[in-house]
Amino acid sequence: MFAAPSIQAVREVALPAARPRQATLSASFSLTGYGLHTGRRVTVTVAPARDDHGIVFRRSFRRARTVDVPALWTFRETQPLCTALRSSEGPLVRTVEHLLAALAAYRIDNALVCLDAEELPIFDGGALPWCQALRASGRTESDTPLRSIRVLRPVEVRQDHRTLRIEPADALHLSGRLELSHFDAMQWSGTITPEVFTQQLAPSRSFGRAKWAIPAKIYGTLLRKPLLRGANLSSTACIVGGRIIGGMTVPDEPVRHRMLDLVGDLALAGRPILGRIEAAHTGHELNHALVAALMKDPAAWELV
Repeated sequence: MFAAPSIQAVREVALPAARPRQATLSASFSLTGYGLHTGRRVTVTVAPARDDHGIVFRRSFRRARTVDVPALWTFRETQPLCTALRSSEGPLVRTVEHLLAALAAYRIDNALVCLDAEELPIFDGGALPWCQALRASGRTESDTPLRSIRVLRPVEVRQDHRTLRIEPADALHLSGRLELSHFDAMQWSGTITPEVFTQQLAPSRSFGRAKWAIPAKIYGTLLRKPLLRGANLSSTACIVGGRIIGGMTVPDEPVRHRMLDLVGDLALAGRPILGRIEAAHTGHELNHALVAALMKDPAAWELV
């Protein structure tokens, strides 16, 4: 498994007799779709991997060249409106958060994700296609113990009116709040399990206001920049005024999607996180700031 440097400095705690085991997929699956930002067609194959492999993305190029990039916070690169990872060899993998969220929720610890383009498919803007494929492929546990990150003390990051705080807990529990103009305040709270994630978070779609998205899409298309070139009414929840065109897939859909993204961004810690998170108006940048702040403070967590 590719390991973040700071993990080495943290003491390991003896595990109880009944302890979780590492897991991977029982069988490979492949899905094809189009990237939200590049607009390009891509085929993704998610395959089982050995113990301690972690989640690794493998981009394929011409002449059988491949480049690997691990799903770890130290490889994350800032890109507009998505979570992206940059390989030490240069290539980028974009919009990884929805698949990472589904893998984390379904407790898949080891997998090799192969793709033939830069960006993972957006599908309908949510994570249900990934959940359905994971459920169909099955899950296989090994005999190797799973180490999780248990939060020992609060860690908080802020950015203007946005706040994100994590506190000790025995499972990953999220509470999110979001206020958008022309909408009532939106909230969601729950403990992340496969069932909760699939039913309450995975159907929620990436969203944006038409008055901002349309100019950005035109800009990206004209200048051939990877910015919303694949966005349309089938791949995003489009906001006009105080409504979403076609309605919401789930109540308070925007805040639920922010929680979906948060689950995926937290996965870049490299191990499951046991903690209670309070999120107000969070987004990718704040999510990654919290992961970095937590991982850089060895006194704030331990491996169990």
